[in-house]
This record gives sequence, structure tokens and C-alpha cells, in this order.
Amino acid sequence: MAESWMDFRGQVKSRCSAWARSLWVGRQKFAEQCRQLKREKAEAEQRVRELQAALQREQAVSQRLRGEAWRWESAAQSRVEPLRLPEDPPLTGHGFGPQMISLCVNVARRCGLRATEAVLRIVFEWLGLTVRIPDWTTIRTWLQRLGVAAIEEPLERADDWVWLVDHSNQIGVEKVLAVLAVRASQLPPPGTPLRHEDLRVLTVQPGTTWKTADVAVVYEELAERHGAPRAVLCDGAPELRDTVETLRKQRPDSIRLGDFKHRAANVLKSVVGGDPRFAEFQTHVGRTRCAIQQTELAHLVPPTVRPKARFMNLAATLHWATAMQWLLDTPAAQGRESITPARLEEKLGWLRSFAVDVARWSACQRVVSIGVTFVSEQGLSRGTADRFGELVADSSAHAASRDIAERLTQFLRDAESLLVEGERLPLSTEILESSFGLYKQLERQHSQSGFTSLIATFGALLRPTTPAMIRSAFERVKMKDVRDWLQKNLPKTLTAKRLTTYREFNATQKRATKTIALT
Repeated sequence: MAESWMDFRGQVKSRCSAWARSLWVGRQKFAEQCRQLKREKAEAEQRVRELQAALQREQAVSQRLRGEAWRWESAAQSRVEPLRLPEDPPLTGHGFGPQMISLCVNVARRCGLRATEAVLRIVFEWLGLTVRIPDWTTIRTWLQRLGVAAIEEPLERADDWVWLVDHSNQIGVEKVLAVLAVRASQLPPPGTPLRHEDLRVLTVQPGTTWKTADVAVVYEELAERHGAPRAVLCDGAPELRDTVETLRKQRPDSIRLGDFKHRAANVLKSVVGGDPRFAEFQTHVGRTRCAIQQTELAHLVPPTVRPKARFMNLAATLHWATAMQWLLDTPAAQGRESITPARLEEKLGWLRSFAVDVARWSACQRVVSIGVTFVSEQGLSRGTADRFGELVADSSAHAASRDIAERLTQFLRDAESLLVEGERLPLSTEILESSFGLYKQLERQHSQSGFTSLIATFGALLRPTTPAMIRSAFERVKMKDVRDWLQKNLPKTLTAKRLTTYREFNATQKRATKTIALT
């Protein structure tokens, strides 16, 4: 057979035969290709059937494994032991262990005494635990023992202790003298203010009179027990300030530092409070508070400021005045919804006449605020006055604010002149005032009823309590020690006097009623 078309055509008798032969050969090839494709299709279909069968087998295995996994998980859950609290054997003479005691004490520091009992009950019920919850009166006793233990704990001997001293009063003639201590070498790094846990409580002593001689006795007792401090930081109260001289008998290099915030408030009072326009402004603020607090303008009521500490909290009032001036000049403000322009102008329009004054007073307040934050975070060291002057340079646009900046800079310069090179000391008692706030938080509504036996808990409020601290404190201080401490420092509270008065009155009324009935 010819291998090419030319060879094939030469072998056949005619051209038609060649074409016929060519078509026949092409048909044979096409038929062979069709047969090949059919075979491949059949093989592919067979492969698909095999894969589908394998997939079904795999799905069956997967379903069986999921069922087994679910059964194993259910069995494992059924074998899980119920939640249990850690081992906490009771302390000798107590019904609870140190871990439960520390838990209750730490919750009470944040939530209050009665709330702690309720909170723990809710938590343990949610966990499905049947746990005996201490009564709130028991938690109060624990706090008192911890507080007295903290006050009576001796300080380590060191020559860099700084005392923070202040008074606090609530109602009546009683004041509490609190003395807290911190080591200069253990101050937080610059940029971080003092924390409650940085402090040690030396004494918390109520008294009806705190004259210079009374404070001198306390200072001398503390110096005898703990050693004289390097510095005493207090506000401008003469009985606290002048008594530092007694400490120099034991330590000649003891110095007195004035609290920066109180000094700044006094300077602000002399500059802003001495402005006749400020007294008029305060009168308008008071009238506005009474005029709008029961109206549709109630959300615009000025903040309430305690008269005694007015210039330590002036920033809120000035911020309110600035915001109200903006509101008067911004008709589209959402804060004006449901208030007619005439009504807003009637109640707050008087602020327009104080726009220049408020701007001047706000500049003064800004200098004070910058200083309070700066001193609280940086403390006092050589160069503090210069750094403060640089900070407030841009805030001294008015003569009044420049005056305040210069006076506070001089105050810092005088204070840092008492330090030795490289020494850094605190210059703010804000943390001490905040500590009184922790005590009032524990008292809650009773803070308006005078000091109570809760004053013994003060020393336990500054830092979290651990089981180790519980063991140590309870070994040193018993309930008898707490009663002795209260009898010495708080023999009869204002609440006790009030109860005695009404008890006596009620008994008299009952006797009078009985006499009338007999006659």
C-alpha cells in the first residue's frame, strides 16, 4: 500500500478511485476514534461510580466518628468533678480561712460591707456552689482588725521617710488627724503620681480639739516610735505646719513642705476671689441654679461647689460658664432643642457680660491645673520651678494668670531650696485626701452621721489584702485590741450620742403615757 497520496494516486486506475479510497480511510479512522472515546467515557463513568462509592463510605465513617466523639464528650462531661473552691482551712478560732477572709475584705473595700455579702451570694449561686457567706458585721470586724494592725505595724528604719498630714471632719466638732508615710527612695518614677498602696498609715486619730500642743504630742509619739521623718508635708493649717519644729529636736534636718494644691487654691482665691466681678458672678450662678433646676433647662444647671473648697474646685464652674456662652452663640446646637431663644436668653444671657472675665479666670485656673498635675506626677526636686515656668509660659496671657504663675513658681523655688542635690520628695497631699474618699466610700450614707467605729478600718483600705497579710495581722491584733483602740480614740461616737438622746426621750414618753393611763 502506498505511503502517500501521490504514491497512492499512481497505483490506482483513476482519480475517482483515489477519492473513494481516501474517504473510506478517513471514515475508518473516525470510527476508530469514536470507539476510543466510548471506551474512555465508559472508563470515566466507572471511575466516577467508584469515587462516589468511596465518598459514601467516607461520609459514613465520618458520621460514625462524629457520633462516637459526641458520646465521648458527653461521657467526659458526665465525669467532670463539680467546681470546688481551693483548700482554705479555717484560722484558729475562726469559721473561715484566710483566702475567704481576704476575698471578703477586698470586695468590701470596693463595694461596701452590706453589698459584699449580697455580691458573694450571687456569684457563688451562679457557680453552683454551696458556700457559707460571712455576715457583713463579721467582715466589718475583719476590716477593723486589719486597720488597727496596719496602724500599729512598725516602719522599717530609714532616713528618707516623708509624712503626709491632714485633717478631715464630717459633722460636729470632731476631726480626724491622719498621718501617712512614704519613703522618698520608693516614690513612683517621674510621670506617675503616688498610689494608695505606696503609703503606710502611721495614725488615724479622732479628736475634738487639735491645737498646736495636741498635734505636737502626736508628732512626738510617732517620732519616738518610728523615728523623725526627713520631711512633713501638710497644708497651711498652723497647728500642722508650726508643730514640725518639735521634730527638729530629734532630727535637725527635718523640713516642712507645703501642699502645692492648697497653696495654688489660696493664690487663686486671692487673685480671682479678690476680683469684685467674681462675687457678682457667683451670685448669678447661685440664682441660675435655683431658677432652672426644675425647668426644661435642667440639663444646663451649673455644678454644685462646696463653699469651703470653692477655689479647689473652680474649674467645673468656669467650664460650665464657657460652655453656656458657646451655647448662647450657637443656635443650631442640639443642647438648645425644646428651648426657645427668648427663654435661653432670659436665664443664661447674663453670661455674655462676663465673657471677658470668664476668659481671664479660666486662664488663671489653667495655670493652677497645669501646676497641680505637674507636681502630682513629678514631685519636687531641684529644677522643678524652672520646668513649671516653661509649662505655663503659654497659659500666662493675662496679667492675673502671669501673677499666679509667678507666685507658684516662687513657691516651688522656695520649696526646692530646702532639698539636697539629687533629692526628690512629694509635694501633694491629694493622695491623702483620696484616702479619706476611700473611707467615705466604705461608710456610704453614714458619712453624714459623724465618725463611727469604721474609722478603725482606715489602715486596711489603701492596699489589697492577701492571705499572708490576714494571718500576720490576726496573730498580732485581736478583737480586744480593736475595742481598746476604739475606746482610746473614739470613746463615744456622734451616732451613739444621738441614739442615747432618742432612747432617753422615748423612755420618758413611755413613762408619761403609762402614768396618764393609770390615772
